[in-house]
Amino acid sequence: MARAAASGKSRKTTAVAAPQGPEREPLLAWYRDMLLIRRFEERAGQLYGMGLIGGFCHLYIGQEAIAVGIQAVRKPGDQVITGYRDHGHMLVCGMDPREVMAELTGRAGGSSRGKGGSMHMFSTEAGFYGGHGIVGAQVSLGTGLALANSYRGNGNVAFAFFGDGAANQGQVYESFNMAELWSLPVVYVIENNQYAMGTSIERSSSETHLHRRGASFRIPGEEVDGMDVVAVREAAARAADHARSGQGPYILEMKTYRYRGHSMSDPAKYRTREEVDEVRRNRDPIDHVQEILIEKGWADEAALKAIDAEVRAIVADAAEFARISPEPDPSELFTDIYVGAER
Repeated sequence: MARAAASGKSRKTTAVAAPQGPEREPLLAWYRDMLLIRRFEERAGQLYGMGLIGGFCHLYIGQEAIAVGIQAVRKPGDQVITGYRDHGHMLVCGMDPREVMAELTGRAGGSSRGKGGSMHMFSTEAGFYGGHGIVGAQVSLGTGLALANSYRGNGNVAFAFFGDGAANQGQVYESFNMAELWSLPVVYVIENNQYAMGTSIERSSSETHLHRRGASFRIPGEEVDGMDVVAVREAAARAADHARSGQGPYILEMKTYRYRGHSMSDPAKYRTREEVDEVRRNRDPIDHVQEILIEKGWADEAALKAIDAEVRAIVADAAEFARISPEPDPSELFTDIYVGAER
């Protein structure tokens, strides 16, 4: 689990216990959560192909270790906010797969009652403050969540996720400056899948080591293998401890890879099939955990197949729930316009 040395300010240090390596029960739970995301996204892709999901649909296949590893260190009250590649984050936050799938299909049983789709899901109960369609918008909003935590003194941390494409947005740097200036409890997680909407990072960014982007603001950062859930969890623990202890923001750059295009409408012709297949064979985050579980004797093929069967049943149930849920009543057009408006 190699990682680059942290960059940024040296005037602050965070004392974190040395990692002891994965244990059986957490690793099994992470395996199940990643598999749930993978199977859910595969079914979402199928429903999109059948015309049951309209608009855009951005799948998280290949990036599962990031959402699972980061949220393994969340404490009650911590917030998560991200962009539109968000289904996996919702599921790990604890949102009901039925409600997530129903929202994707625009049904009344969805988490936003069918009015939001993937870009506008939200659940304060689950601590999930939205997938956002405007590139980089969630970074400033996540910084605002951290400001609220600081103001209230509640000890909570905001985890603001964004991609390599959003890393070049102006509001990201305005947020970095404010967060460090006021020592806000926020962890910025850059999910660097290397292609943004379709342009390789080498062609779009003069500084391709995105964890260094906070150096001018004296924000520490590190590069992490985003395909290794254990490495993600260890880095997330360091970052969260740093932010929670009053030392201010922290940047985690997760080096990852998405298997599908930017969205379901993207044929991804900017990369080769051989490149994708190579990553699938050698770096798949789910296969990696499966190998650890088998090597350590913590699970056998039968146990892993049982987990897969359980997950597939959950996803099938969610898809059926979405299929039979009615479309929103026209009266829903007039609800949720103002805070506190009648439903």
